[in-house]
Formats: sequence, C-alpha cells, structure tokens
Amino acid sequence: MEQRKVLLAGGNLLQAHTWKGLLETSGIEVDLKGEALIGGVGGLPIEMQTVELWVADNQLAAAQTLLDALDIEQPQWQCVQCHEINEGSFELCWQCSSQRSEMHNE
Repeated sequence: MEQRKVLLAGGNLLQAHTWKGLLETSGIEVDLKGEALIGGVGGLPIEMQTVELWVADNQLAAAQTLLDALDIEQPQWQCVQCHEINEGSFELCWQCSSQRSEMHNE
C-alpha cells in the first residue's frame, strides 16, 4: 500500500476542491478528506473540522511545487502545542515557537 501524506489542510471546501481539480489535471492523484465533517462546525473539536488534501508520498514534492508556482496562499494552521492559529507561510508558531506539525504526517 502506498504511503500518503497531507499536502494541505484548511477549512475552505471550495478552495480545497479547486486545488484538487488543479492537481488532478496535472496527473497527481488527490484524496479529499474531512468534507463530510464541515457540517459539524460548532459541535466538533476544531481539529476535526479541517478539509485535507492527501497525495501519494512520491507525488508530494511535485504537488507542492505546482501549488507554489501558482503562488497559492497556504491555509492557516493551528499549533499542536499552544493551539494558536498561524499563517500558512509560517513554519514556526508565532506564539510559542513550536515547529509546524501536521499530525497525520508522522
């Protein structure tokens, strides 16, 4: 079974579908996860309300390069240590300096 990793995680379903379509037209297979949980906003913990784009581990670099070339704004992310919301371009949490961590990529 091939390993898959989170390419992007964010709460904007329309944007996630746009990115998914763009990547698929470039030959990159994408899984969209969390779409059904968006309706639970307010009743679910914040970490369960995120839409995620997953790609094969061997296509991760190509997918990231494609999105970077389009100057696509990265979605915000939540620090797993202090729960502060950070801009997508930040690799470290501005509040506690913890390194960005996508829990699913471990």
